[in-house]
Amino acid sequence: MDILSAIVQGIIQGLTEFLPVSSSGHLAITQHIFGMTEDNLFFSVMLHIGTLAAVVGVYIKLIISLIKEFGLMVKDIFTGKFQWSKMNPERNMVMMVIIGLLPLFLLFLPIPGTDMKLKDLGDLFSKNGYFIVVGLSLITTSVLLFIGDMKNKKITERYKQKGIVRKGGAGRRKYNVVDALIVGLTQCVAALFPGVSRSGSTLSASEMRGINKQTALDYSFILGTPAIVAAAILESKDALFPEDGKGVSIDYLPVLLGMIVAAVVGFFAIKLFKWLLKTDRMYIFILYTAVVGVIVTIISIVELSTGANLFHPDQQLMF
Repeated sequence: MDILSAIVQGIIQGLTEFLPVSSSGHLAITQHIFGMTEDNLFFSVMLHIGTLAAVVGVYIKLIISLIKEFGLMVKDIFTGKFQWSKMNPERNMVMMVIIGLLPLFLLFLPIPGTDMKLKDLGDLFSKNGYFIVVGLSLITTSVLLFIGDMKNKKITERYKQKGIVRKGGAGRRKYNVVDALIVGLTQCVAALFPGVSRSGSTLSASEMRGINKQTALDYSFILGTPAIVAAAILESKDALFPEDGKGVSIDYLPVLLGMIVAAVVGFFAIKLFKWLLKTDRMYIFILYTAVVGVIVTIISIVELSTGANLFHPDQQLMF
């Protein structure tokens, strides 16, 4: 891999990982257009670590406070002082993140009649033969963003009619168990379909539940942090210790540059997302994912009729 390619991929990863446009979907589109049939798994792991650094950089104060509160909560549980009804906002966030992560274990369920697990569907649908899945998934992301945005606007209007003014916007500031489970399940679905944005779908699910949009975005990113760590660990194992026993040849300079670029771009992407959400500019992402989704769907229909990649006619569709 050359340095320019590493930088470009770092930019794409940093932007699409956090903006509600789906990093997996854009990766599948990039690979399809350029006829890429093999992934550099180790490089992908490093890009994920770069985006993880971006989340930590933006939410460092909140993450530290949640870690401290987790320690205090464990202490209270063992000393018999824990009371569910008296949890402060930080403890509530810790508990709801834990509950929201539970559905991720569903991804390891085996698919009957195959040697695959549910989590393997994401890789399967990324192949160029399933390009239509990417298009339909992007359209789904657009629909979810639209519904979530409309729900939040209705809540805001209801607050105005009642004369309620709240700093940071309308909606609930605390999650309950049902909220956390629904958002957690949404995150699982996003992992299965390249094109369904994790950040966008979890944000929308929270807004549909009546959660304040800024609180929803913070929860979405915090919830995604352990998921990124888990993905990096699993991918690292596959990259460094492949089943075929072959070693991995690593060109460290492009990998390091790609990781740094992903971290820097990701940091500003999160800041941008928070600002666009605060200023009610979600329509940008709603329109973008809809347009790209329709274009990809049309291209994939043409390809399915011919049986070949439209951008590389000599490359047959892989299923």
